[in-house]
Amino acid sequence: MLPALASLASATLLAAATACGAGSSMQENPDDYPSKELDWTIAFGPGGGNDIMSRTIVDILNQEELYPADIVVENREGGSGAKGWGHLYSNSGDPYTISTTSGSFITTPLQADTGWMPGDFTHIGLFATDDTLFVTPGSSDITTWEDWVQHAEDEGKVSVGGIGTVNVDYIIQAALAEQAGYEIEYVPFNEEGQLQTALSSGSLDGIVSNPGSIMGQVESGDVNALLFTGQERLKALPDVPTGEEQGYDDLVSMPRGLILPPDAPDYAREWWIETMREVVETDAWQEYLDKNYLTADVRWGDDFTSYLDTTGTRFEKQLKEQGAL
Repeated sequence: MLPALASLASATLLAAATACGAGSSMQENPDDYPSKELDWTIAFGPGGGNDIMSRTIVDILNQEELYPADIVVENREGGSGAKGWGHLYSNSGDPYTISTTSGSFITTPLQADTGWMPGDFTHIGLFATDDTLFVTPGSSDITTWEDWVQHAEDEGKVSVGGIGTVNVDYIIQAALAEQAGYEIEYVPFNEEGQLQTALSSGSLDGIVSNPGSIMGQVESGDVNALLFTGQERLKALPDVPTGEEQGYDDLVSMPRGLILPPDAPDYAREWWIETMREVVETDAWQEYLDKNYLTADVRWGDDFTSYLDTTGTRFEKQLKEQGAL
């Protein structure tokens, strides 16, 4: 089921994760934090859910004047998140490097020797979970989930895509295929734009994408939305059924959270927890959740750590059952 993944060598991911070298702990008066430019890493390309959330938080921090210095945002995509989070890992102890999480934060180190695990980082908080829409090209006559299953059975094997290699998108694609009774060739992408281009060009039969990334294309008719993996139908798409309604289970969600490097000072962790408490109470944050169809799920510090541990165990079990590990 994963021919495209076999060539993803562990050594490549390890090199990407550690290329920046070891970081060093920053020495400063805790009362002065923060006072320096912030290096904000997005571990995937522009346009995806991780990118959208990061830039929303940065906008709120700037608009509310919550961070007193400049924030430099950089997309460091590659290796299903390994490059970006590897950059963060290499800056151990530095409270001026930061990043957001996605499903790949949990799954990438399960299937490749990244040199780090989710538990190595300093956990600030989980803010929301993100479900997906399964879509086909707007030019396709496959406009319902029943159409899709029949098409997949007729073809014998269909080409599907998502963001990340062995990620939430893959887990969902594999779970749907297994439970509906068809076979897939999964093709991973690091960037939402590339994923959508592959779909529109005919290189893929179907993809899963976060509603915030694909809803515009649904509304314009460029793609057909066939299935939503959340617990309830989207108000914006009342005719699109959920996976649960179709009898599918274990359709996982994408965790949207914030992390600092390993061994970041406690004062920096506490500053970010208190600051993000303010961020998630703003009207702008609620508008972001509504616009991007996210489910609020707020867990701070150690509670976020526990969530990552539990979710990691669940993801690992599913990936092993699907033959990906």
